[in-house]
Amino acid sequence: MIAGSTVIAVLTYKRPEDIALAIPRLQEQLDTVGGPASVLVVDNDPAGSARATVEGFASPRIRYVHEPRPGIAAARNRALAESAGDSVLVFIDDDEVPTPDWLRTLLTLHRETAAAAVVGPVVSEYARTPERWIQEGRFFDRRRLRTGTRLTVAATNNLLLDLAQIRALGLAFDERFGLSGGSDTLFTRKLARLGGLMLWCDEAAVIDRVPESRLTRSWVLRRALRSGNSAARVSLELAENTAEKVLVRARHLASGTVRIAGGGARLLAGAVTGSMSLRARGLRTIARGTGMASGAFGYVYSEYKRK
Repeated sequence: MIAGSTVIAVLTYKRPEDIALAIPRLQEQLDTVGGPASVLVVDNDPAGSARATVEGFASPRIRYVHEPRPGIAAARNRALAESAGDSVLVFIDDDEVPTPDWLRTLLTLHRETAAAAVVGPVVSEYARTPERWIQEGRFFDRRRLRTGTRLTVAATNNLLLDLAQIRALGLAFDERFGLSGGSDTLFTRKLARLGGLMLWCDEAAVIDRVPESRLTRSWVLRRALRSGNSAARVSLELAENTAEKVLVRARHLASGTVRIAGGGARLLAGAVTGSMSLRARGLRTIARGTGMASGAFGYVYSEYKRK
């Protein structure tokens, strides 16, 4: 751990093959920054299945740590703890491929703006051609914004954090959201609420290769339900008093109900017109609305629940 250094954190769970592919690509990124930099692999598998793969690289710039506590929030917090003496922490998923100047571009915007966080785009590519329902629903299309756009929320799949500012604000990932998802949403919303500057960097893209297991209707609908559910729960967690919680519950219940109704109308319109796009997006809207309404009542949908 070196002051002024950059750490790329890769969290992994039972994906040693992905880690084996990711590490050489991330090693190439380290050479672009012109300063001390390293890769930290946080293995969240209780069995430590990634250890042999990571340690097989035998590089002083590649570090392995085992975090057996279940849930991605615990793994994210371990990354923060392991980077206690570093200046910048950059999260990337273990199945993502960074574009050639990804790390350097993130760091450049950070240095120019002193932002507390810099967020880059995730571009989806498919392991195989998805069925028409997936394509017309455009479920894996990701947002693109102008570089310098100020954000109030972000995921950790392409996220740079200024660790001095994060420590000063006392931020950590809420491990109650570890198996349900949403801890990154809560973290970044808190960061923005506390005045942390969070900026978009459109040139710092990573490529997400969507596996076949996610190219199904059931996965898309489960993810939409979880997304709506965690959004409602995060808003409730951010409410500062009982009265505000009541308003948040009412707002998400109403929003969820509107989405369910709107999704049903879109689904019906698709059935009448023969539009696959309307039918697909209608079902997804219903699922997200159901997640929002259930989250308003305190229901927790644990997408990452383990046996």
